[in-house]
Amino acid sequence: MASRSCSALYIDGEWVDTVERETIINPATEAAIGEAPVGGPADVGHAIAAARRAFDTGPWPSMPVERRQAMLSAFLDAIDARADEIVALIVAEAGSTQMMARMLHYGVPMQHARHMVALASRPAVTPLPVETTPNMAGGLTLGAGVMVRDPVGVVAAITAYNFPFFLNLAKIIPALAVGCTVVLKPSPYTPMEALILGEIADTAGLPKGVLNIVTGGKDVGEALTSDPRVDLVSFTGSDAVGAAIQAQAAPTLKRVLLELGGKSAMIVRADADLTEAAANGLGGFTIHAGQGCALLTRHIVHNSVRGDYVSRLKAMAAYIKVGDPADPSVTMGPLIRDVARTRTERYVEVALSEGATLVTGGGRPGGLDKGFFFQPTLFDDVHNSHRIAREEVFGPVGVVIGYDDDDEAIALANDSDFGLSGGIFSTDVGRAYEMALRMRTGGVQINGGGGRMSSHAPFGGVKRSGYGREYGVEGLNEFTTIKTVSFRGG
Repeated sequence: MASRSCSALYIDGEWVDTVERETIINPATEAAIGEAPVGGPADVGHAIAAARRAFDTGPWPSMPVERRQAMLSAFLDAIDARADEIVALIVAEAGSTQMMARMLHYGVPMQHARHMVALASRPAVTPLPVETTPNMAGGLTLGAGVMVRDPVGVVAAITAYNFPFFLNLAKIIPALAVGCTVVLKPSPYTPMEALILGEIADTAGLPKGVLNIVTGGKDVGEALTSDPRVDLVSFTGSDAVGAAIQAQAAPTLKRVLLELGGKSAMIVRADADLTEAAANGLGGFTIHAGQGCALLTRHIVHNSVRGDYVSRLKAMAAYIKVGDPADPSVTMGPLIRDVARTRTERYVEVALSEGATLVTGGGRPGGLDKGFFFQPTLFDDVHNSHRIAREEVFGPVGVVIGYDDDDEAIALANDSDFGLSGGIFSTDVGRAYEMALRMRTGGVQINGGGGRMSSHAPFGGVKRSGYGREYGVEGLNEFTTIKTVSFRGG
C-alpha cells in the first residue's frame, strides 16, 4: 500500500497535534508505511475530560437507543465504504495474510459490530415481580419495581497488536451502543487501524467527545487505567500487563474487563478423524503466525494415534507458505517485530533443553532477508510441566502431549494457568460434549465448532486468561451498571 500518515490524535472531535512522531513499519518488509503521532499523559487527560463531558452533559447517554443505533449504523456504513483501504492497512501494519485480513480481521468484527448495535435495542428496563411484604401497621404493602441498566460511563479501551481492527471495534461498539463514551488506546505497533476510526467518526457525525483516540506507550496506558474519571477499563493483551492494569485500577475501584493470554488445549481422542484434527491443529499454531490468544497450541493426543497425528501434522506444515502477505498465495506472514521472533527462538531453545523432540521448523525460513518471519514449528514428546507447554509463546509453535485415557486428557487440559479456549476431536460427539463440560476454560469447540466466532456467543476466559465477556448480550451488558427502582401500590 502507499505510505499513509496521520500526525494527530483524535480528541473531542478535533485533530490534536503531537510533538513526537513514530515511524510505523511493515513487519514483512521492515519498510516504513507511514508516521503516527505519539501521545502522552497530558493528551490522555484532555481525552478523558472530553469523554467525561460527553457522558455527563452531552446527549449521547440519554438519547433514544434508536437514534444511537442509527448513528452507529452510519459509522459502520462509513467503515464499509473504506473496506478495501482498511484491509490493505491490516495487511501492511499487522502482517496479516490477505485472506485472513478480509475475513477474520475485517469481516468477522464488522459482523459482530452490527450484531451488537442491533442488540442494543434489548430492554434496558426490566420489570421485577410484584410482591407483598409485611408493614409496620400489621398489614401488607404491595410493592413492585424495575431493574434499569445504565451505561457505566467513561470507558478506557486498550487493544493489542495482533488483531487491532477487530479488537478496536469489539470494545468501542458495545460501549457506545449502550451510551458510554470511549478513550481508545491502540498498541504502539498498530496505531493506524485505530486512527482511521477517528476519520470515520468525523464522516459519520458522531458527537464530540464520544470517541477519542490517543496513541502512546506505557505512560499513556497507566494514565488511563489510574485516572478516577475513567469508570471502566477494557483491556486485551498479556496476563502480565493485565495484572499490572488491575493493580493500577484498584485505588479508584474502577471496573476492569481483561481478555488475556492462553495456552489452550486441543484433545484428540483415539476415535478422532485424524485428518480433520491435524488440519485444525495446524491452524492452532500457524494462524497469524501463532499470534492469537485463543489459538489451540497445546495438542493432547491419545498415545495410540499420536504417531499418526504427528506425521500428518508434519506433512501438512510443509505446505504452509511463509512470506510477505502482499503475495495472495502466502498462507503465513511475519511476527509483528524482531522482539517477538527472538522470544520465539528462545522458547525453541528451552524446549530442546527440556527434552522435547523437534518435529519440524524451529528457525527462520531461508530466502527471506527482510521481515520477522519464523517457520511453523512443532514439538513432540512434550511433558505438561515443560515451559513450552505452560507459557504463551505468541509465535508459530505447537506442542504434542500424549495421554492414555479421557480422565488423564481432562487433567492435562486443566493443568494450566490459563483457560481461554479449547477443543475436542472425537466421532463420539456425546462423549466429547461431556468432556467439554469438565474443561476449565472459557470456550470449547467440538470437532472444530461452528467454523467462526459466533456473534451470539460470549467470549472470555478464566484463571490467568482474564475475566469478563465480549460479544452477545453478556458482552453488551458488561458496559452497564444495574439500578433498581422500587415503588409501592396505592
